[in-house]
Amino acid sequence: MKLMMTKRNKYLLTGGLLLLTATPSFALFGIGDIVFDPTSYASLVSQLTTLESQYKMLQNNITHFSLKQQWQTTLNAMKNANVGNLFGETSGMSIALNTNSPSASATAWTAGTIKVSGSTSTYLQGQTPGSAQLSQLAMIEASDSISPDCLTAVGQYRGARTQNVTANNTLASQQFDSSDGTNTEVEQLNLLNAAEAQKMSEMQSQGVLQACLASQMTVANMQQRNAAAQDLNTAAFVQQQRSTNNVSAANESNTWQTYIP
Repeated sequence: MKLMMTKRNKYLLTGGLLLLTATPSFALFGIGDIVFDPTSYASLVSQLTTLESQYKMLQNNITHFSLKQQWQTTLNAMKNANVGNLFGETSGMSIALNTNSPSASATAWTAGTIKVSGSTSTYLQGQTPGSAQLSQLAMIEASDSISPDCLTAVGQYRGARTQNVTANNTLASQQFDSSDGTNTEVEQLNLLNAAEAQKMSEMQSQGVLQACLASQMTVANMQQRNAAAQDLNTAAFVQQQRSTNNVSAANESNTWQTYIP
């Protein structure tokens, strides 16, 4: 009996070894239509693991944030400009500063500035470019061109900011919404694109204002430069006249009376 059991064990051991050394695809229990392929099984497990990882990633992408409000800021509204106009001296100024109205800007600038009279124009006809008088006229003409445009730029910015309040608030509301509907990956990407578009519009609007500031600084620099040049010219003229006309006490009879002190 012991000998028979030993042989049986040998048979089982041999069969097990044959099973382990079999080809990747083989029949189970002698039934030809039931086949086990270890290679295909391992590939299937790998695919299922990958799908599970992708599913978890997608699930995380649609999970909403519940504490978005901690990032929310407030859009400050701009107060409309209200310029006093007691005698018509600022006619159109309030409209120019609050709306996109080039005509109101031109009217306001003309009403609030000193005009060059006809007699002054006649006097200036005898001057040459580069003279003190024509330099002053050039500054006035540059300012008359730039300043109305700057008034319009300010009005455009104020008007556009007021018009954009609804769009800005809507975007902010959706960005900080914590529901699932606005927290999908596609929705969040759309919101990012919308925010970038709004940022671009704001930068372009501010670019117009910056160009206006640069223009105004150019006119202001022209005025300061002309004033400095005029001072130097006056000092040189006075020095020349003092050298030519002795004004000391010993020569009072030769004192020159028309020089600029």
